[in-house]
Amino acid sequence: MVRDELMRLRERAEAEAVTLARDLEALFAASRDSNADDEHDPEGATIGFERAQLTALLAASRERIAEVDDALGRVDAGTYGVCERCGQVIAGERLAARPFARHCMACA
Repeated sequence: MVRDELMRLRERAEAEAVTLARDLEALFAASRDSNADDEHDPEGATIGFERAQLTALLAASRERIAEVDDALGRVDAGTYGVCERCGQVIAGERLAARPFARHCMACA
């Protein structure tokens, strides 16, 4: 059951990363094809801001994929749900909220 939930989380993060990467590429393409002076446009956000925002969201999605992959590795190794710092069991409530948690609440 844990593996299934982690796989669902990974699939969602992967889909989000694909969408964000596509949006970022579209933004790059649009900015290459435009000579607009967006830095001085009082009507909206700059292309630079949108690029930074999409880049940060994409990085967060990729980080989430890595965290889930690490959790799947811990499932395979039989160490899932054990705090990497103190060796105690991670509370079920914490794992329900953060299925990829590495540390118990005391060590977090």
